[in-house]
Amino acid sequence: MSTKLEGKIALITGGSSGIGLATAQRFVAEGAYVFITGRRQAELDAAVQTIGKNVTAVQADASNLDDIDRLYSVIEKEKGKLDILFANAGVGSLVPLGSITEEHFDKTFNTNVKGLLFTVQKALPLLPDGAAIVLNASIVSSKGLPAFSVYAATKAAVRSFARSWANDLRERKIRVNVVSPGVVPTPAYNNLGLTAEQLQGFVDGQAANIPLGRVGAPDEIAKTVVFLASDDSSFVNGVELFVDGGMIQI
Repeated sequence: MSTKLEGKIALITGGSSGIGLATAQRFVAEGAYVFITGRRQAELDAAVQTIGKNVTAVQADASNLDDIDRLYSVIEKEKGKLDILFANAGVGSLVPLGSITEEHFDKTFNTNVKGLLFTVQKALPLLPDGAAIVLNASIVSSKGLPAFSVYAATKAAVRSFARSWANDLRERKIRVNVVSPGVVPTPAYNNLGLTAEQLQGFVDGQAANIPLGRVGAPDEIAKTVVFLASDDSSFVNGVELFVDGGMIQI
């Protein structure tokens, strides 16, 4: 049985569903102990049941700095270190230019940019030299999809962070990489502000633009995050790895 992450302690923010949950399952299967976060306790409890073992759930809002401090206090008390950080938590909705509100802007940037930055910065005392950081971005920062400008801007910031942080942490040999998923339907898609019929039309329309002819699955992103978190990618640093069926490249 593969154990690429044997003995590693990992944190996945936004780990109660979708890509985060799929990654937690993969990490545990590869031998890691995983901490997951989410805003809703019921979803966290269900995720723990799904993962089954070697997992601790901490209710936390990724945009709340006090919650982040409390999260790291739990990790420090229970495990004393953190080998892998997957900063995955994020929010987004379809709002076209002309309808963008200050509330929408602040909510999206507070979670996807401010929250991610401080999630990483506050983790540094727990990260040993040689640790791995993976940031979750998106193809939308490169694609320019309509009504996604605020969300896309946050993900462009995430990509920029990785470039700078790879150099900030070079003396500690901590690798910082980005995974950028393509169209991967998850429960978060239900928050886009679309009806069920509109959502299906959106997904089908995007699939037509993907060379593989289909959308992705959360586990396909999870397997990529395992690669970036493990020694298999020991000489990979500062990259943005697109997992999109070729949508951006072709």
